[in-house]
Amino acid sequence: MIDIHCHILPGIDDGAQSMEDTIKMARAAVDEGIHTIIATPHHKNSKYDNPKEFILPIVEEVNTVLNNEGVDLKVLPGQEVRLYGDVIEGIEKNELLSLNNTQYLFIEFPSNHVPRYAERLLFDLQLKEVTPIIVHPERNQEIIERPEVLYNLVKKGALTQVTASSVSGHFGKKIRNFSYQLIEANLTHFIASDAHNVGNRGFKMAETMELIESKYGIDLVYYFQENAELLVQGNHVYQETPEPVKKKKFLGIF
Repeated sequence: MIDIHCHILPGIDDGAQSMEDTIKMARAAVDEGIHTIIATPHHKNSKYDNPKEFILPIVEEVNTVLNNEGVDLKVLPGQEVRLYGDVIEGIEKNELLSLNNTQYLFIEFPSNHVPRYAERLLFDLQLKEVTPIIVHPERNQEIIERPEVLYNLVKKGALTQVTASSVSGHFGKKIRNFSYQLIEANLTHFIASDAHNVGNRGFKMAETMELIESKYGIDLVYYFQENAELLVQGNHVYQETPEPVKKKKFLGIF
């Protein structure tokens, strides 16, 4: 498997705090059947600033260490960018780091709302030939209350990544059920770990893929796995026609 969202780089955000933590996370990933990870440290989230030039040498160092430790895991460069007003300028200044230097860029919203300028900026990114991927929309309070906000953004070209731990219930029943709603409405293009450690914010990828297979069948597992592969290669990913989340059914989950 490929995991496209992981905080495995040591000491630069709220993920791995040391190279020892990084190695532990890498071993845990391999145990789950993950062979490639995109390292996506936080950037511009008011607590952490990790520009492109800062991330790249750390990724190189981590790969060298893992190779020396005999851990069969490849780490690729990426970034989790909190949406901010000057995001286009960030691209022009070469501060933002797309996923494995492809056209795909992770965009994070604040946890409680979707900024009013989000639609315009996501459109502006696409004009720059950047495809925005909205991370963990299932944990955003406004999207939970008004899923049509996400539907509108996906209809206009954004992609989304849902967290494995959300699907498997580690963030609670409400978020688990809403994750199912997003999957069923074709509003989910990737499943990734968003792992921060080997404890309470671990990978949960193998467990989640088994759950998806039992609930929806093996084809959906292949869909998510193939999309991760296509993303890493910089190719167009598969997309089904998005549908609105059915409000009546949605309200029934509370």
